[in-house]
Amino acid sequence: MMRGGTSMLGIVNFITFLASIPVLGGGIWLASRANSTDCIRFLQWPIIVIGLAVMVVSLMGFAGACYRQTWLLRIYLFAMFFVVVALLFFIVFAFAVTDRGEGQVVMNRRFLEYQLSDYNGWLRNRVADQQYWATIAACLRDGHACKGMRRGVRDPNTGMMVAESPAMFANRNLSPIESGCCKPPSSCGFNYNNETYWTPIPGSSVADPDCYKWSNDQQTLCFGCDSCKAGVLAGIKKSWRKVAIINIVVLIILVIVYVAGCAAFRNAKRMDNDESYGMARMTKSRPSRFQF
Repeated sequence: MMRGGTSMLGIVNFITFLASIPVLGGGIWLASRANSTDCIRFLQWPIIVIGLAVMVVSLMGFAGACYRQTWLLRIYLFAMFFVVVALLFFIVFAFAVTDRGEGQVVMNRRFLEYQLSDYNGWLRNRVADQQYWATIAACLRDGHACKGMRRGVRDPNTGMMVAESPAMFANRNLSPIESGCCKPPSSCGFNYNNETYWTPIPGSSVADPDCYKWSNDQQTLCFGCDSCKAGVLAGIKKSWRKVAIINIVVLIILVIVYVAGCAAFRNAKRMDNDESYGMARMTKSRPSRFQF
């Protein structure tokens, strides 16, 4: 009975080892986005560490179950408890810091507009910090975040590639960073020349401060705008929640494995006690060499 229980626990831990791969993959995916897209470089490392910890602990539980080493199961249960708590903390943290903020629908626009005032909390304050934002803006420029905005169409009369029309641009589905950082806000009412080149209407007055921060310099654009900061926050929210949903599934698996590990550990201790008791009885039941 014990051998069947430990074998089952070994299989479950092997499944947990496989389930840790998405956690590690999610951390690596966030790290890749941190270098070019989201440009936030502090969350991916805890996820990578948790993924590696799940792998190591799963192998530990697999070995303890297969070789019936109670001391290894004890360490495994102790480590698994902290891994579960750490993963739960990340999930709660990821949803807590991204609980507010959605893109705003603009008339005659398929893409959404983003405003920094829609966000609050610790993450907003971190992104809005001027020193930290300078690092993020440099990352966006170096990663050519607006390169994908440029899209040419062929003129049917000349056969030359020209910029798409304003109507075609308005019908595009832009990412949060493209919408917030690579063009001026729609409220500015600028004239469209191409995706990243806009000219203000002479004599018009605008209320949005981001309109005055816009520049047709391809190294500046709207990287200093609050709409760009809001676009980065929207991108982070989307990325973090994708990873958090995967981690919820992994957390459920880990909890099941932890409960199974507790049961296997109790069974192992019980079997060890039964074997010791049985050996003692056999020793006492042996006849004495001395017969009186």
